[in-house]
Parts: sequence; C-alpha cells; structure tokens
Amino acid sequence: MQLPPGTSIFVSLAGLAGVTTWRLREIRSAVSLKKIVIPPLGMATGFCMFFVAAFRIPWSWAALAFFIGAVALAYPLLLTTRLVRQGDSVMMQRSSAFLAVLFILAAIRFLARGYFDTFLTAQQTAGLFFILAFGMILRWRAKLLIDFRRLTAICPDGSTE
Repeated sequence: MQLPPGTSIFVSLAGLAGVTTWRLREIRSAVSLKKIVIPPLGMATGFCMFFVAAFRIPWSWAALAFFIGAVALAYPLLLTTRLVRQGDSVMMQRSSAFLAVLFILAAIRFLARGYFDTFLTAQQTAGLFFILAFGMILRWRAKLLIDFRRLTAICPDGSTE
C-alpha cells in the first residue's frame, strides 16, 4: 500500500501536536503513581507489532535503538523535568526548555526517518523508532518514579514516614 506524498509528514506533525498538548495538560495536574507507570505499560503493548514479520529488525539494531533512546535522547527530558512537592501533592515543575526539547527531538526523529527510509521498509522504520521512543520514555518515567517515591516518602512536616 502506497500512501500519498506528505502523509508521513502530516502524521508526524499531528503526533507532535498531540504529545505537546498532552504534556502541557499533564503539567497542570498532580502527579500520581498511576500517571507515571501507565504510559510506558500502555506503550509496551506496541511490541506486539513485532509478531508481524514486516516489522522485524535485527536484535542488534533494536538494542542500539533502545540504548540511543534511553541514554542520548532521554537525557534532555531528564534535565528539563522536575517533580516538586506542593502541600500534599507532587507536581511536575514546568521548564521553559521542555517544549524546545520536544521540538528538537521531533526534528531529529524526522530527519533520521528520512535517512532510514532509504534502506528500510516503512514498517521496519516504524519498529526501530518505536523501540527508540520506548527506551527514551522508559528511562524518563523510571527517573520520575524514583523522584516521586522519594518525595512521597517525606511527610509535609519534613519527617519521613
């Protein structure tokens, strides 16, 4: 199946708009254990795509994509995300650089996709970038979980539970 020209760009921009909107709304509400853990668990269901042979890539490529996502691409997210305690709630502190980081990461993915599309099928490229994004999200959410547990172990009066 051949998609019309520009479809990939349109879908990528729609995804970026969705992530940006979700992220801005997420900052306004209190962080909970569920809000930290459920996104990577839900995203993990995407690994079912690899049951279909067209999406499969070599294990070494998958490991490298996960590593790049978890180490290089997660780093800016880790630097621009901070949890703070406000009364009885834990809130995500807004960083002015976070949106810029999102747009830069989207640009990197877009440019890299153009390169990978020259020697991989669209399905293999999708699988590769899914693993890359999963590595990035998993490390970021793991750090948020550690920070959340640390902040919720402290009572409002400063003592530990």
